[in-house]
Amino acid sequence: MTVPFSTNGPTRRDAVVRRKALLDAAIECFEAHGYSVPLEEIADRAGVGRGTLYRNFKDRVALALAIFEREIERLNDIADLNLPFEQALRKMVLQGARMSSLFARLAAEVQLTDDHIAAFHQLGLRAQRAMEPLARRAHAERQLRDDIGAAEILIAVRMLGGLCKPFKDEAEIEAQVDAGLAMLLAGIAPR
Repeated sequence: MTVPFSTNGPTRRDAVVRRKALLDAAIECFEAHGYSVPLEEIADRAGVGRGTLYRNFKDRVALALAIFEREIERLNDIADLNLPFEQALRKMVLQGARMSSLFARLAAEVQLTDDHIAAFHQLGLRAQRAMEPLARRAHAERQLRDDIGAAEILIAVRMLGGLCKPFKDEAEIEAQVDAGLAMLLAGIAPR
């Protein structure tokens, strides 16, 4: 049976649950075994059949794109929380570090086509747009120089994400992110 899909993704609750399970399983498998992990292993870990995986994602790059797209939605959620600028950046860095690492691995392991690169570029633009409300608030509150915008905030989040290495414990990661964030904020604050 084919599950009906709209252009916005699954429409049935069970299809949404299976899609989420596939994305979660893919993250775990990609982190543990790289992007060459057999897609059947991802389906098994998600508790679904291969057909379900292929109805949702035509290939592993489509699966990776969906993972990063979901992460951008999380960035939108953080930006919408109206947290103070520093807290929002910190939350974005800590939540996005896993995806930054996964993206670096993708870039190193997968031969991307021009179409794949274009799709990832579009995701990057969406991530930048997710930063725009945060940049506007920070400008209005005089916490951000006028020449720093959403694109630079996204770069800063990616840079600080590099401090979140998996071999560090959580307290060490948070301490390094806080130190990096303090330096960053000093550099981007109005003078």
